[in-house]
Parts: sequence; C-alpha cells; structure tokens
Amino acid sequence: MLAVTWYGWYYFKDLEDNLTTTDVIPNSVTESPDGVARKPLDGAVDILLVGVDSRTDAQGNPLSDEVLALLNGGVADGTLNTDTMILVHVPQDGTRAVAVSFPRDSYVEIADGFGKHKLNSAMARQKNDTAQELREQGVTDEARIERESTLAGRKTLIKTIEGLTGGAVTIDRYAEVNLASFYEVTQAIGGVEVCVNKATSDSDSGADFAAGLQTIAGREALAFVRQRGGLPGGDLDRIVRQQVFIGALAKKVLSTGTLTDFDRLNQLVTAVKKSVVLSERWNITEFAEQMRGLVSGNIQFRTIPVGEPMDTWGDGNVLPVDPVQVRQFIKGLAADSSSSSSAPATTTTPTGPDASAITVQTYNAAGVSGLAGTVLDLLARKGFQRGGAHTGTYSDTTAVRYAEGERASAEAVVVALGGNARAVEDDSVPGGQVHVHVGADYSPPDSSDPASADGTRTAVAPTTGLTPPITADGVVCVN
Repeated sequence: MLAVTWYGWYYFKDLEDNLTTTDVIPNSVTESPDGVARKPLDGAVDILLVGVDSRTDAQGNPLSDEVLALLNGGVADGTLNTDTMILVHVPQDGTRAVAVSFPRDSYVEIADGFGKHKLNSAMARQKNDTAQELREQGVTDEARIERESTLAGRKTLIKTIEGLTGGAVTIDRYAEVNLASFYEVTQAIGGVEVCVNKATSDSDSGADFAAGLQTIAGREALAFVRQRGGLPGGDLDRIVRQQVFIGALAKKVLSTGTLTDFDRLNQLVTAVKKSVVLSERWNITEFAEQMRGLVSGNIQFRTIPVGEPMDTWGDGNVLPVDPVQVRQFIKGLAADSSSSSSAPATTTTPTGPDASAITVQTYNAAGVSGLAGTVLDLLARKGFQRGGAHTGTYSDTTAVRYAEGERASAEAVVVALGGNARAVEDDSVPGGQVHVHVGADYSPPDSSDPASADGTRTAVAPTTGLTPPITADGVVCVN
C-alpha cells in the first residue's frame, strides 16, 4: 500500500510539473471581467471539456503528415473550431458527476459582441479577430500571435457557455484535447468497450465498425467519436458517441486496476502530458483527492435541449436553442442532491385504487416531440384512464404529482413507469387524477420489469442522441 501510494503521488507530481497549461480562468475578483467573485452556486467543480479540430499537439507543434494520415485528420483549413463542448459538473462531495454536452451547431449568442452564430465558432471568431489586431499593431512573432489569439478564443468560448447557462454555472476548470488526444489516451489504457447498433462506415472520419460489442483504441477511437456521416441523427448521434466513449473511458480507469498498473499508469500520464491542455492553477493532486469517492456508476451524461434543425442565411444548418430552457436545465444540475439521497422510488405494487379508477394527465417537460402522448399511450395500455397529453414546463426530472391523500395512486403510476419517476404531492391536482410531468431523465420501463407486464417497450427519443440515458456504468449500444 505504501509503495502504491508513493508511486501515485510521484506521478501526479510529475504530471503537474510537466502539463501544458493555459491562463483562461481568473484567479481573483480583480481578474474577473465583471469584478464579481467566481464561485459556483454550490461549491461544486465545473469543468469545461473542449475538443478542438487542431492539427497541432498540446505544445502547438504541427502533427506530422504520417500522424494525420493515421488519424484520418485531413488538411487544416486554418479555422480552429470546437467540435466537442462538455460541461462536467461535480458537486462538493465528489461522489457523482454530470457531463452535459453542448451540440456544436447550437445557434446561440456568442460573447464579446460577435452576435448569434453556431457555438463551435466562438473560439475561432475571437482567435481570428485577435490575431488580426496583433498583426495590425505590428506584432510579427507568429508564435506570440498564435499563443495570445488562442488564449483570447478560449476565454470567449468560456464566457459564451457561462452566458448560455444564465449564470447558473461559473466555469472554474478548463481542459482541451485535440485530434491526437483520443488516440494517445486510448492506446495508453488498452482501449475501451463500445457497442454499435448497426454496421457503419464513413470515409470522412475513417470509421468502419461492425455491429455489436467491440474494443476500440487509437485510430478507431478517434474515428468513433468523429463520425457523423452515415448516422441517422448526424451530429446529435456523434454527441452520443462521444458520451458513451467518455463513459467507457471513465469506467476503464475507475473500475479496473488501471491506476495500480504501474506501466499503464506511466503510459497514461505520458499521453496526457503530450495531448491535453489544462487551465492554470488546477491542483491535480487535490482534485484527485476530492474525486476519491467517485465510481463509474455515478457519472451521468446529458445534452442541453435543442430544437429541430433549421437553415440560416449566414451559418447554414443550425440547431435552435431556447436560452430559458437551457438555464432551467443547468440550474437543475447545480441544485442540491437531496433528491438523489432520498428514499428510492417504489418498485413493488402498492395498495390503493385500481388503475381504471385513476385518470392520468401527461405533460411533456423534456422538449421531446410527442413524448407526452407516448407516455399517455403506455399508461392507457396498463389500464389507467386516459386524460390528455399536454406541453409542460421544462424539467430535468420526471415527477408524478397527486392530490392530498392520494399517494397510493401516484405510486401505482410510478410502478407502471418502471420506477423512473418520483411522487410529489400537489394541491393543484384534482382528486382522482395523477399528473405526470415527463422530464429529461425519462426512459421507458424495462420490458423485463414486473411493472411492464404487458411486455411493451416504447422507444422514446431523448432531445438528442436517440438513445437511453447514458452513464459510465455499462455499455450502451448506439448508432
């Protein structure tokens, strides 16, 4: 135990001493652009994980033609876009984490006065403007121009994400990976397990995957997270790919002996140093200590609510975003975890009135087209009286609301939903009725569950990804 403890400390120290860092997070109130202390709402750690399409390594050195060919990286077009943006929210106790994806084509207000554009252009717009300004000022050192303009671009991206959350989150850590990062890290840990619904291929990303469960590393890992051609959901399916990949990566590191395998740990640390950029003043040793209680099953993946794709004159095809919905969504993540520590949902059949005596009203609180009607159909098949399907206010969680003294009716509905909801007393609900507010966490009941006695499993597509909710606790088959 002493040997392993010393070895881990040595390598964390070595990692901190040799990391590539970027000064994008203000260190004090005076450094903050608005003069307001940068503290998250609940003392949590909020990390912005960014994947860029850069053809350079973490130190800014160009990737060789051989490496680009191996990675199917293609030729750089001079634009630094952020194709992956994930906000990782870790509450104070460090025992759980939620990773929220922001689609690259989200049509949002870009910070620093750039107007409304695709989210993935935020860094590039500021980077290009800053580079031009420096050249106009007479700066000729291209290394300095690259360094300062990239730094400005990162800061604009951070402010854009924070603005989109309406102040619900203050980003206090930043991590950036490039094309080579997935290759390096997955090679170091020996690959991860993923599952594909159907065989798929794409010449742009180099993807060529058979259906079913498989282990991917290196080039295949990069192709897996980059593919969007040939996928029914396009970039939204790619986001799901990225989520299941990161989940599998977390499971491999947290649930196996990776951190006690000296040779593999050495390879992992070397890979991180080569290909990852972290914000300055990030104490990795302290962070690792805070995360000691985290296990793979306590990592969940979500995606902000977006609308159906639409065409714009200046930005092409985009995904419309309702800032109010996004703010409600993110604020739910920053709330206290009291609901997660409460008693588990009922999973046995409760006593109470027969299903035929309960009228169910359903409310779509997830922004998923047709979801309220789908859930109402499901409950009607289980014998409940059909009420109406309505549009509700967005909610991160599914709630079954009931009148005073009628909890048993609500519990019957919770069971019919497979336990994927919580019962909440609500004075506004009429007697004899139960109101189901179907939130973003909803997943259809498992057909193998006794609560799904009719054997029916209704396929419900979440806002993005067309797949059930993802955690790092198992392999989810995806497009």
